[in-house]
Amino acid sequence: MQTINRVINVFPPHQQSQIRAQLSFVLEGVVCQSLLPRASGTGRVAALEIMIPNSAIRNLIREDKMHQIYSQMQIGQGVSGMRTLNQHLSQLHAAGTITLEEAIGSSSDPNELQQIMSSSAAAGAGAGPGTSGSGAPPGSRRESR
Repeated sequence: MQTINRVINVFPPHQQSQIRAQLSFVLEGVVCQSLLPRASGTGRVAALEIMIPNSAIRNLIREDKMHQIYSQMQIGQGVSGMRTLNQHLSQLHAAGTITLEEAIGSSSDPNELQQIMSSSAAAGAGAGPGTSGSGAPPGSRRESR
């Protein structure tokens, strides 16, 4: 994460490993926010990137493997509430809150964003009105006992 690198790079190089070690123990979370214009043309909405350090992320900070934190954030959203900016941009666009152009223009990796949007669209294709999200009509799910 660039935010963590900025904090660490304030210190002289010979102190950075010590700062990383301390930071890995005390860091509670990092939230980066961008205010984007709403698709309606009125007001703004916050697009958020949220990193909540779990044991894997704390270890990556200590070992100066910052480039691997992003992948941990991508896979950690279901368990810990983490999310990348691209994941949130995709959600905001899918909800009609922001335009496609705004989402792509706000992304640091538009190709990844388009992949997320394509995956989300494909996953939601069977979940239209009158379905339970699994492609089956309501009430037709079998429950195992």
